[in-house]
Amino acid sequence: MSLPLLKVTPITQNQRVDGYEIPDEDDQMIYRFNDVISDNEISDVIWAAYRQIFSEHLILDSYRQTFLESQLRNRAISLRDFIRGLGKSEVYRQLVADTNSNYRLVDLSFKRFLGRASYGQEEQIAWSIVIATKGLHGFIDAIIDGEEYNQNFGDYTVPYQRRRFGDRPFNLANPRYSEYWRGRQIALDGRSYYQVKTYGEGVSNPKVRRAIPNNFLTMAKGIIPNQPNYQPFADRAASLATSKPLLDMTNNNSDTPKLRTTRASLPYSYIPAGRKV
Repeated sequence: MSLPLLKVTPITQNQRVDGYEIPDEDDQMIYRFNDVISDNEISDVIWAAYRQIFSEHLILDSYRQTFLESQLRNRAISLRDFIRGLGKSEVYRQLVADTNSNYRLVDLSFKRFLGRASYGQEEQIAWSIVIATKGLHGFIDAIIDGEEYNQNFGDYTVPYQRRRFGDRPFNLANPRYSEYWRGRQIALDGRSYYQVKTYGEGVSNPKVRRAIPNNFLTMAKGIIPNQPNYQPFADRAASLATSKPLLDMTNNNSDTPKLRTTRASLPYSYIPAGRKV
């Protein structure tokens, strides 16, 4: 029995407020499948779907879902089912789901399927429970079959970033290079490669060898400058300081100095005494 979705208090975000912008040529293009009449327009819709769900970083020929494309071109499935198939594909699992925690997976999936960011940690926790109980496929179904998706995109519209204002496009956010992903890939027990190399482990550490290619290790080892060893100088200075006695700076002379008067030359002392002027 799956757990019900926890209640989340919506946060007032940009896409939840009616805008006053005047449409112009700089606005992003909205792709609707029910408006296409030619093969080129269908290709544009398919490309827009790939760009939104897979991100422009991940679009390769090997990532294309040719079976889904064929079904969509023959109108055997709706555009909603095509988007659903992209979310359930092995490409999305390997390049998005497996490289992030459940919390970040919720945020990225909402940006790509719902066109908005998640409502903070509260919503991420609520939907991460859906991922834990239903898996990735059940999570994608819950998003696409939800009321928010149906109200904004329906069966014929490619998801897009709603009311983009001041932020970069969500589909350009690369899912792989977060702190969580780097920590899993490097796996150096919380240390950097420089620290591992300094402590003398280098490529002999199996974790380092598994996480970073050997050619990169060779390159990184070549650019790390040799650190001077200051230990001999410190030992020599300490030995010198302890071997030589300190100079006696105290005054042990018991004789009291005697003060003598000194005749000072007053003004006009050169005038002979007794001479009348």
